[in-house]
Amino acid sequence: MTAAVIDETGEPGVLHTASVPVPAPSGAEFVVRVVAAGVNPIDAKTRSGAGVSACIPAYPAVLGQDFSGVVVRSPYEAHPLRPGTEVYGMVPVPRYSGSYAQYIAVPSLSVTRKPPTLSHVEAAAVPLAALTAWGMVVELAKAHDGQRILIHAGSGGVGHFAVQFAKYFGAHVTATGSTRNLEWLRELGAAVAIDYTTTRFEDVVGEVDVVIDLVGNVHDQTGTRSLGVLRPGGLIVNAPTGSWPTIVQEAEAAGVRATTYKVAPDGDTLSTITRLLESGDVKVFVDRVFDLDAAAAAHAALEEGHTRGKLVLKVAES
Repeated sequence: MTAAVIDETGEPGVLHTASVPVPAPSGAEFVVRVVAAGVNPIDAKTRSGAGVSACIPAYPAVLGQDFSGVVVRSPYEAHPLRPGTEVYGMVPVPRYSGSYAQYIAVPSLSVTRKPPTLSHVEAAAVPLAALTAWGMVVELAKAHDGQRILIHAGSGGVGHFAVQFAKYFGAHVTATGSTRNLEWLRELGAAVAIDYTTTRFEDVVGEVDVVIDLVGNVHDQTGTRSLGVLRPGGLIVNAPTGSWPTIVQEAEAAGVRATTYKVAPDGDTLSTITRLLESGDVKVFVDRVFDLDAAAAAHAALEEGHTRGKLVLKVAES
């Protein structure tokens, strides 16, 4: 099969297409023909030598965790997701070969039915970002009526889901973003949208219960500055890998709670998110679509840092 692979870590140009073996399933695993694959920051970090690159077992390595496609082989004959079923989900890379490929083998608990209202390209933009946002906003922050939540980078892949989930569960949402995204953030559900290029959020936001931190300290000490707007005992949840190594110690000194977050493939939770997508209560936004052989260009675009929503690789015709 054809896949976008890396033979070593480095700049986006190390990504190239090659012919590699189709992964063989083991136990309760599916083989899925991939139609589209989402592109996520963790993919770029891993390609560059950070992220989870230390766990890559061998090269050439196939990156990519998000996928949408069609079942080729089910774990057993009576499984409800039989060959021909449209599915989507997450591949646990690098323990498994990734979704930048024509076929994947994936654990059955990582897969669920694709929302029929979404194209494969749209569906491939959902799993990792939506599951990350759900874990941060719903499971950890327990978003609810009257709660005040500040979401940094609200127009990104995880951010645009986080804003919608927080709003859906009744929270008062403040989101930071660039000038061009302010109106869109309000459309997503933010009661207040702050232009981080012109305004210090701490000057206008007031006290909040929770900060969903999708930036950390890699830009203008955003993480550390967020501690000052949290109420005593409030919670900050940080997702970007390696973006704020001292978060727990700094939060403790400031009298607030802090945790990082790592997403796990979870077909059951993704099924819940599917219902919100089908009802129209939550929407996914795809900024740009690249062909599989342009994976390097997709990574370069992602690393420019101006993506609204998600980037997706089109692997095959549906």
